[in-house]
Amino acid sequence: MNVEVTPLPGIGVRQDFSIRSGRRIGVISYRDGKFELIMSKQDDPDTTAASIPLTPEEAGTLAGLLGAPQLVSKLARQHADITGITTRQLPVTAFSSRTLGDTALRTRTGASVVAVVRAGNAHPSPGPDFLFENGDLAVVVGTADGLDAAADILTGG
Repeated sequence: MNVEVTPLPGIGVRQDFSIRSGRRIGVISYRDGKFELIMSKQDDPDTTAASIPLTPEEAGTLAGLLGAPQLVSKLARQHADITGITTRQLPVTAFSSRTLGDTALRTRTGASVVAVVRAGNAHPSPGPDFLFENGDLAVVVGTADGLDAAADILTGG
């Protein structure tokens, strides 16, 4: 996909791309840290038909929802030949502003965090000092029981 980046002097940056229908979908990243999801009119790609203002937290959550499933799907395909190993994306709600090491996840469950998806960007192989933020999705590999236990820890502490 070809993403067009348009500087908006004094405002921020617009990034958008054409979808199959001919519309353009994009994001305006404002200098104050806020975001706006935008979509063009069907018959005029230069005119905005809809816009949704987003806080940084909302933008991060949306990016995680869009990016994490692709990463999990790829990892699941790679582990398809290994019996008993499963990959799952888990929201991190109980450890915002705390480190991966604080979870003691591997020790407590036998499951491993192989990546963290934040704002649509994957952070592979995070170490114990990796600091979780609100909206993060942990990509966890382990047994079904281990993943269930990991989900309990990451969402409930």
